[in-house]
Amino acid sequence: MAVRLHGGTASWGQLNEHVTQDAVRRALTGGDVVRLRRGTYGLPDLPSAREHAARTGGVVSHLSAAQEHRLPLLLPPETAHVTVRPNSTARPWPGVRLHWRPTATSDLARPGVTSVLRTVLDCARDVPRAEALAVADAALRLGLVTPAQLEAAASAGSRRGGAGVRWVARYADGGAAGPFESALRAAALDAGCAGFRTQVELVAGRRIRVDLADPARRVVLEADSFEWPGNRQALRRDCRRYDELVRAGWAVLRFSWEDVMFDPDWVREVIGDVCAAQDSAAQNSTVAKVPTRSNPTRS
Repeated sequence: MAVRLHGGTASWGQLNEHVTQDAVRRALTGGDVVRLRRGTYGLPDLPSAREHAARTGGVVSHLSAAQEHRLPLLLPPETAHVTVRPNSTARPWPGVRLHWRPTATSDLARPGVTSVLRTVLDCARDVPRAEALAVADAALRLGLVTPAQLEAAASAGSRRGGAGVRWVARYADGGAAGPFESALRAAALDAGCAGFRTQVELVAGRRIRVDLADPARRVVLEADSFEWPGNRQALRRDCRRYDELVRAGWAVLRFSWEDVMFDPDWVREVIGDVCAAQDSAAQNSTVAKVPTRSNPTRS
């Protein structure tokens, strides 16, 4: 079908290259296509974000575009994100979040959907940090954007949302294993702890790979998903893994998905307090090692 050839939506001009006006009328009558707005047609099973974009003359963007690009997300977006021209008269309605911003042809991966790079930058500007970082991490991990592209975008800057773009460009890391780990790292950053690195291999009696580690403070963060160890032997290995880290002087914090997602304030407080305690312990240890001299007795 001609509409499908254009990604699910098409203007009359695009359809006219393939079919006649009578064929379009028959398709409308038969329910094979629907009229989205004057001169624009779409498939009846069109995903909601693309349908809303076509109805407003906008493009699918932000988290909705991330879905289109199959980037792993922390949570599916509650609303369809659509970007329209700054002078657009479109108005928001339930289930749709509109963004008024210019969009060039170079910003599109295909008709009606923003490119991966533009999607990452839009998320950095307009969605919560943890979600934006998860999108950027995934794009880097999959090789869909490069650190140089993010750095260039951060350098270009903009008044609106520029701080978010600079933050994501600075901290995005393709080494993150998934969105959950990205969200935990975002919590650490918000707690003022920027020293955590992703997927670090430590030596504590044996080689142990951890989700996040701050080598300077000797703090480990683990994003613990709900996975049954499988058997007693696996449980034993898991316990030994963390016990050996503590034995080697590491502070180990394990966080559940529910706490990272729904109680981030508590997660930030715990990380911040433990990092501060490690800093204090290190400082006290250094002071204790400094030799002192008694004042010489005056004769």
